[in-house]
Amino acid sequence: MYKVGRCKLSDRLKDADLSQQQLSEMCNIPKSQISEYVNNKHIMSIETAKNISDCLKCTIEDLYEFNTVADDDTL
Repeated sequence: MYKVGRCKLSDRLKDADLSQQQLSEMCNIPKSQISEYVNNKHIMSIETAKNISDCLKCTIEDLYEFNTVADDDTL
């Protein structure tokens, strides 16, 4: 089992040499929402993660750290 960890969007933006504003425009997502993901205030929906990963030419798994948890731990 996995639990979503730290958002790695900031790393992906650096790799792509893009700003949060540029990604916002590319994906039609408010910059404030991008900032909330970068600062781990909110976790992306699967739809948003797919759209962002497509814009950044990476996988959804590249956007977050995924931590393993024991089967009896609550997610």
